[in-house]
Amino acid sequence: MLTQHETVTPGEVEQFRALTLFVESPDSVKAARDMARSAVLDWGLAHLVEDVRLVVSELVGNVVHHAVPDDCLAHPGAARRLDVSIRKWPRWLFVGVTDEDSSPPTLPTGEVFSPELVGGFPEAVLPDCGRGLRIVQGLADALWWSPEEAGGKTVFCRFDLDGSSS
Repeated sequence: MLTQHETVTPGEVEQFRALTLFVESPDSVKAARDMARSAVLDWGLAHLVEDVRLVVSELVGNVVHHAVPDDCLAHPGAARRLDVSIRKWPRWLFVGVTDEDSSPPTLPTGEVFSPELVGGFPEAVLPDCGRGLRIVQGLADALWWSPEEAGGKTVFCRFDLDGSSS
């Protein structure tokens, strides 16, 4: 929120991009990454391009590999949909990926292994699920999800643009 003494210039208002994709399309992940790259560059956030592209890749990849549409959203023979949105506010960049599956994502919680005990093989003790979201959690300043009213869910992450994590 802005305080009474802060003003907003025209370039500091919300900026928004969105893209609807079909999960079965062989280039859905690439299309989402390209849209994210374009938006982030257009908004003068070149330092975030690679992190945002990787986050979008992981979130869209999760939909491609794991999302099963809710019964109310499933149509036999129809392609599965996903929506990618990117919003920039003066202090934050939000990425959201919406799918047709209401099942909660497996969000990582805390350390899953002790680095001292793993030695040179950390990949051997990573969990079978949630690794992509662990990457997202490491790159973004916040990660959460929300069910959609008509079914499905959106997984969100936030990048703080002012360098703080509040």
